[in-house]
Amino acid sequence: MTDKQWQDLLNVINGKILKPLPVGFIVDCPWLPNWYGKSILDYFTSEEIWLNANLKAVNEFKDVIFLPGFWSEFGMCTEPSAFGVRCIFPKNEFPHAHKIIRSTAEIDELVIPNPATDGLLPFVLNRLKLAQPKIEKAGYKIRFAVARGPLNISSYLMGATEFLMAMMLEPNRTHLLLNKVTTFLKEWLKLQIEAFPSIDGIFLLDDIIGFIGEKEFKTFALPYFKQLYDADVSVKFLHNDAQCGVSLPFLPEIGINLFNMGFDTSLNDLKKMTQNKVVMLGNIPPRDVLASGSTEDVRKAAIKLLDSLEDKSRVIFSCGGGMPPGVSSKNLKTFVETIHNFR
Repeated sequence: MTDKQWQDLLNVINGKILKPLPVGFIVDCPWLPNWYGKSILDYFTSEEIWLNANLKAVNEFKDVIFLPGFWSEFGMCTEPSAFGVRCIFPKNEFPHAHKIIRSTAEIDELVIPNPATDGLLPFVLNRLKLAQPKIEKAGYKIRFAVARGPLNISSYLMGATEFLMAMMLEPNRTHLLLNKVTTFLKEWLKLQIEAFPSIDGIFLLDDIIGFIGEKEFKTFALPYFKQLYDADVSVKFLHNDAQCGVSLPFLPEIGINLFNMGFDTSLNDLKKMTQNKVVMLGNIPPRDVLASGSTEDVRKAAIKLLDSLEDKSRVIFSCGGGMPPGVSSKNLKTFVETIHNFR
């Protein structure tokens, strides 16, 4: 983000209504490589392709806030790789991390990784360090420490079904796993913040919180998210595009002030459930409208979203979830222009 975009983001968090209204998107490997005309594998393995794809996006859409911005990542393999999982990297499909915990008894022996040396994390950090001069020369800065959330990572280490079952059947070992993953994440976020003084935000992604009830959320998620967001940064950003009704009322308590959701709940309802204390990043349908729809479909969805909002404060207009594969420049420009021209 540029300094102006960062200040705009802070202003929205503080309740100011910008003119024109702000537009932002989470962008990473599902969209950027193919939009740039390269394979996902090329994007992951070439520092030049990764940097140029990100530069092309920010230069082509100068009025869009891209979050987190210049995201250095290896898809869902990023954090699990540090625990020693086997990672699969097809040429032009999303990478996949294979589980390594076959029984809950193995949690006892699970080693907490060192994010400075383990798995793909040194490559993530060094890519940013090498690219930093060119990023800053272009007028942008690295603003976020980024990681998958503790439940998300745990589900990759165990398998989602097995992890959810462990919550019910073996709560003590589940807490042990979450404690180990959260300890690792605190160090990983700290390492990023120390490496880049321009970082003033934390961004966690965790869809697994959308698959549990309120009791389980309060027991197995709330205390760990509080630890992770207990940091001296201005922006505390969470992505969960699964069901969010259970977790949403707790976001202000956790300290979260920016949230990206799915598209199945209206922004009006989301704002009420958080007492309008959290900026909402959303929420037209990402796949069926932004990616697969016509420009007219995109325009109508944007106008419907604008007309439906009872209060346009603390909203950054986007899709419900991250930018999906296949979104064309034409559709993206249509969305931005429709939002910016709204009166």
